[in-house]
Amino acid sequence: MSTADIRKTAEQKMLRSIEALKSELQKIRTGRAHPGILDQVHVDYYGSMVPISQVANVSLLDARTISVQPWEKGMGPKIERAIRESDLGLNPSSQGDLLRVPMPALTEERRRDLTKVVRASGEDAKVAIRNLRRDANDHAKRLLKDKAISEDDERRSLDDIQRLTDGVIAEIDRLVSAKEAEVLAV
Repeated sequence: MSTADIRKTAEQKMLRSIEALKSELQKIRTGRAHPGILDQVHVDYYGSMVPISQVANVSLLDARTISVQPWEKGMGPKIERAIRESDLGLNPSSQGDLLRVPMPALTEERRRDLTKVVRASGEDAKVAIRNLRRDANDHAKRLLKDKAISEDDERRSLDDIQRLTDGVIAEIDRLVSAKEAEVLAV
């Protein structure tokens, strides 16, 4: 394994961590409707628990309302119950086959709590990135110990990994501050 391989592997893992953070931040509910909010809600479909998106069409009616259109007639009440029993605090209403899921406005206290959740998610992502940096640095030091690279190559590799880490952490900070601004917007 060369220093270029170490950097490439670390970069790929760091990018996956950023994608995981993005999907985590998408799940955090703001005052606006987003179809991805229902991704974590599972419904009983012939004995197995599946995401709502696999048994219904989930779309937006307007900025504060999600519509859920079940593909089978009997799934409406099951989907409605699953959404109501989820920890999202949503209350769907049924209109024939169509379910409307209005997004209630957030209180100021709830907004502050959500910003804490956003910051905690950002910190978890930063810890994961720092662990990846440590692993990459350990690989470079091991190559030096095994005399596969020179001390100068090791130093360059450590500096390169640090620059990569700084860039990724700056991206995480940007994502977290954007999500905080979105949560705090009334």
